[in-house]
Amino acid sequence: MAKGTSIPDSSFEYWLNKTVEWGQTTTFESQQDVCLHLPKLQEFLKQIYGAIQHMVSNSRKERIIEAIARDNLLHRLGQINTTPALKLFPLIGQLLGRLCWNPFVVAHDESQQNLLQCLWCLYSAEPENAVELKANDWIWSLLQSLIGVDHGERSFLQSLHYPEEEYHSKLLKNIVSSLVKEFQGYQCDRSSLFLRLPSEQRRNVSILCLPIVTLPEVVPLVEALLTCHDNGSVETLNAEFLESISNSLLQKKIFLSESTVMNLWLRYLPSLEQAIFHLTETLISHPCASLLEVEAIITDSLLPKASACHPSLFRVLDNFFRAILLETDGHPKIITIIQAFTRCFVQALLQMQTQMPLKLYFPCNHQSLVMALMAHPSDVSSAAWSQHLISIVQLLKRIVQDKEVTRSSANLFENWYLLVQFGDWVNVALQQLMKADNISEMLLWLLMFYHKPYMDNQQENHLLEDVKSVYHRIKVLSNKTTLNLEDVRIALVTGNLSTEQSHLKDLINHLLVSFLLFSASGRRIAKESVQLFTLAGAATDGVSELLAGIAHRLKNKGCGGSKDDKVQITIELLQQQLLETQSKIMQPNDILHRTINYIQ
Repeated sequence: MAKGTSIPDSSFEYWLNKTVEWGQTTTFESQQDVCLHLPKLQEFLKQIYGAIQHMVSNSRKERIIEAIARDNLLHRLGQINTTPALKLFPLIGQLLGRLCWNPFVVAHDESQQNLLQCLWCLYSAEPENAVELKANDWIWSLLQSLIGVDHGERSFLQSLHYPEEEYHSKLLKNIVSSLVKEFQGYQCDRSSLFLRLPSEQRRNVSILCLPIVTLPEVVPLVEALLTCHDNGSVETLNAEFLESISNSLLQKKIFLSESTVMNLWLRYLPSLEQAIFHLTETLISHPCASLLEVEAIITDSLLPKASACHPSLFRVLDNFFRAILLETDGHPKIITIIQAFTRCFVQALLQMQTQMPLKLYFPCNHQSLVMALMAHPSDVSSAAWSQHLISIVQLLKRIVQDKEVTRSSANLFENWYLLVQFGDWVNVALQQLMKADNISEMLLWLLMFYHKPYMDNQQENHLLEDVKSVYHRIKVLSNKTTLNLEDVRIALVTGNLSTEQSHLKDLINHLLVSFLLFSASGRRIAKESVQLFTLAGAATDGVSELLAGIAHRLKNKGCGGSKDDKVQITIELLQQQLLETQSKIMQPNDILHRTINYIQ
């Protein structure tokens, strides 16, 4: 009897003699005998597996005691190696080898899984001598034989009228099923250290999966590996395996569950970065018909949902968007992507059953301001828009002008970027300005801060007077029943505003867009007014993105008014005219090139 087990030596001799007797099961009698003995063989293999597993647990306990004694808790707590198993079961190699080459044995699902479990237990994660190195090679050859089909086996399968591809697929499924069950068995009792799957074995399996990660049969094993819990902070899975999974996902060669993809991003940061860049590249390189299509692509990427579930992932995404926004000098296309992503993120966040504190997502912003901006215009009564905007401006001004906080660049940027993320309220402010009876300095200030946040008090006061002058002249025009293009051109020119930098041209263009869309007189001359837009740099791009944003917002429930149909028609007209005169200075490839430079 093997020492420390209930398996007598005679049992090994009996089954070894049986495998010699069966040979390659070329006769009907031997095949019949295999079938008759399979149930007992399965029980015997399970006993072997259980005995080896018992040795694994005892070995790990001894290692822990040794580690504590040496005051070295990081001492390797790996699985048992080949040498002790051979001392316990000297005939195990001959027995398993013959069984693995017997097609009738390995064709049986449960027998094959029992064989695989025994082989995995014998494999040495870190071979310590020549015997273990040789044993590893032998085990690897057996594993290859289990999923391979040679000439002899092909003839055998043909005699059974069993399709070779189906046989190969079934064998692979059995291997995967066996390993997944073992992983799940280790995970089922998380309170026990000894039932954790050894990290060496996880890493080993991940390496073996490298050539076959895209096969559908291997998906359960890939998911089991990615969802396995680690005890430490060091990644145990092979880096090439994680990279291969990441690339296969992007190329749609493999499809994993949402939770598995999130686990991949959490444990392998380059995979998350690749997914973000791939999404950004897609949105820049392939112009979408509408923001609805943009949001569909963003939602399909799973990034908004992952960000909502894991604040750490949101912070990585947020930092990426900040960087490319600065890298592209605040290009309107990038702003549109950021705003679309934010809408998808908020929607995913609100759908979560367990809400996490907003501070985890926006640690540098006042939570009252975050909550005010997060309320989408479609969720607020249009009658309450004006008051809601005033609340936003009051909060924002108090935060950025707080003397105790100081008007630092970091404070201004954090709050400006937050306003950019929730830009729907900016174009609501444009609409409210055109419909207001009196000049609203608070809403004008919001537009100024959005376009030029870095201003001292003197610059701010000077700019406010100029913007008020332009706004007042436009409001006068909006009440006229007869209007021509020259009247509008004169109204837009005041002081030195028309020759200022591009962000101020954008501000004027946004006021002009508001006039053309939300006043009857403006809609009448919309087609002719396109030439008034500044055709320098990204100015027309900014107008195009603004029009798309307003169109998208108005299509949301509760965001409309009595003249929405006329506004939509005017938007389509302006978009068509802008396409014919679009600036060529900053094309999608240029934005993409800057984004790639940032990544590199």
